[in-house]
Amino acid sequence: MTLTYPLTNPPAPGEVLSVAPGVLWLRMPLPFQLDHINLWLLEDGPGWTVVDTGVGLDETRALWQSVFTTHFAGRPVTRVMVTHFHPDHMGNADWLRQGWWTHLWCTEAEWHAAHFVRESRGGMQPEARLEHFRRHGAGEEALTRLRRRGNHYPKLVPTLAPEFRPLRDGDALMIGARRWEVVIGQGHSPEHACFSSAEVEVLISGDQVLPKITTNVSVGPEQPATNPLRLYLDSLDRFRPMAPETLVLPSHGLPFRGLHERLAQLRDHHEARLARVLDELVEPRSAADLLPALFGRQLDTHQLAFAIGEALAHLHLLESEGRVERIIGADGVHRFRKA
Repeated sequence: MTLTYPLTNPPAPGEVLSVAPGVLWLRMPLPFQLDHINLWLLEDGPGWTVVDTGVGLDETRALWQSVFTTHFAGRPVTRVMVTHFHPDHMGNADWLRQGWWTHLWCTEAEWHAAHFVRESRGGMQPEARLEHFRRHGAGEEALTRLRRRGNHYPKLVPTLAPEFRPLRDGDALMIGARRWEVVIGQGHSPEHACFSSAEVEVLISGDQVLPKITTNVSVGPEQPATNPLRLYLDSLDRFRPMAPETLVLPSHGLPFRGLHERLAQLRDHHEARLARVLDELVEPRSAADLLPALFGRQLDTHQLAFAIGEALAHLHLLESEGRVERIIGADGVHRFRKA
């Protein structure tokens, strides 16, 4: 089954579109090259459950206010659910929680990650983070760019909820008259929550399964020895029991059908990337050395950090399988060669 797109015209910012019984689609702008995020409203008895929230900027909040006035029909937000901690998902969660006197629902690891990133990536942290990129081959020009970037998370997530209601893998939530199951994925973030309703054959996939682009899977400075690509690929198996005709509601791009085909495409993409990395290791190379071959374009500062992390994710998987080995040079740079 190839991917099909039953809804090819997304809602305008501040508007909604019905995509399944009791499920509404919102789209909010983002100040990045990836310029939008899809958000979802689920009918929840007397009110609405919100899934993901957009960045916490005035423009986005004004659009939310328009949605409240135009489309809520006097019904409140009954709960705020967030797939993961990234700012385009978490940005307005606390604002919505406070405004509607309700609760934030997310996984424990994502709640802790949000607080860590917002509160701990300042002070003495920047130089420690830069050392991670230096260790993996970033030159002085790249390091200068990364230093200037700083921590944008507090700007996009102005406040965070001081408490949360935990979501765990396999949890069954009654939202209105329908049962939604929590499916946890890893690799893109620590405990990414997806939401599946077998009754209406809908999967809210967040960033874990996207229709066109591939989600970023990175080794970050805080956990420099992890194997996130292995975690991500293993997580894809959790979606295999779902019906082939499931309507997938991603955070970016268009809703689509063809879940199993897309899972196969994602696996093929990463297998091709792993093969490309091996082809490039004709001599020891760092993660930064691999960027031209893997991405083939000029990267802005935001993309640069993710790209180094993604190259490392592929190297770490190959290292875990014994296909490459790490060499630490006299300059402190980690390089990899075929085993």
